[in-house]
Amino acid sequence: MRQGERGSAVLLRLALFLCLHLGWSFARLLLLPITGWFLLTSQPARAASRGYLCRALGRPATAWEVCRHFHQFSHAILDRVFLLADRAERFEIEITGLDHLRAMLAAERGCLLLGAHLGSFEVLRAIARQAPVPVKALMFRDNMGALTRTLERLEGLPRGALPSHIIEMGTPAAMLRAQECLARGEILGILADRLAGTRHVVEVEFLGARAGFPAGPVLLAAALGVPSLLFYAIRTGPRRYAVRFEPFAERIVLRRAQRLADAGPWVARYAARLETMCRAHPFDWFNFYPFWEPAADEQTPGLSRDRAAAGAPPNAGG
Repeated sequence: MRQGERGSAVLLRLALFLCLHLGWSFARLLLLPITGWFLLTSQPARAASRGYLCRALGRPATAWEVCRHFHQFSHAILDRVFLLADRAERFEIEITGLDHLRAMLAAERGCLLLGAHLGSFEVLRAIARQAPVPVKALMFRDNMGALTRTLERLEGLPRGALPSHIIEMGTPAAMLRAQECLARGEILGILADRLAGTRHVVEVEFLGARAGFPAGPVLLAAALGVPSLLFYAIRTGPRRYAVRFEPFAERIVLRRAQRLADAGPWVARYAARLETMCRAHPFDWFNFYPFWEPAADEQTPGLSRDRAAAGAPPNAGG
């Protein structure tokens, strides 16, 4: 929430022009100097990357591995450009677990997809164009910078317009829109591994230490009585992705007076699965900030949050 996106709007527009007119193979060459510049000028992100990789790899991370982490992120952004521009014809996307999603949609109850800043969320949007029901994304946008604004213009939106598939977190109407979306039997996706804009936090074990995760997605699933799935889109090679859907909960039941405490085990279950994926794909998790340190609002006068620690895993209700 404290760090805005970096990058010059003019240079970004120039890079996008070159990418889209000279092709993906040429654009891939641009990633080398771009990655190098961000590596040299982003000391806090370098430190955060090294700290995370040490945990995910189970050993000290090398400088080369930090470079690889940055470069993998730049590839995800490059692919995002072509996916947003509806030029995915040369992408290979392998999907597993789609039957789980179809089964939930057949019940016409709506479905909550819980993702993470792991791999590419944009690949899911490319798949969503073929979905039988609308797919919305609940997103935090307060730190949006030149990069996001430039990429969204690829969708042909007027300047400042909000894409129709996005529900902006932190606005008074956000939860109402999310509820209406799910009530219509639609799909709502949310990345559940970042605390931006939330006051309900659960501390759980993650990669060897306690870390804060938002309880909001679990609270939302419980309040609306909808099933939830985990999803990932991992880059497996140049323009190749593996998308996976996994069951998470048919229904989450929380006691009214102890909602946050009861949400803790569900958040712990989510974090445990994310940990497994981070160890299997350590260079694909893109949270370049000190994830295991106290969040900014704990250090800011006048701001406070509800907190809870996870307990024993619950049984799914319903």
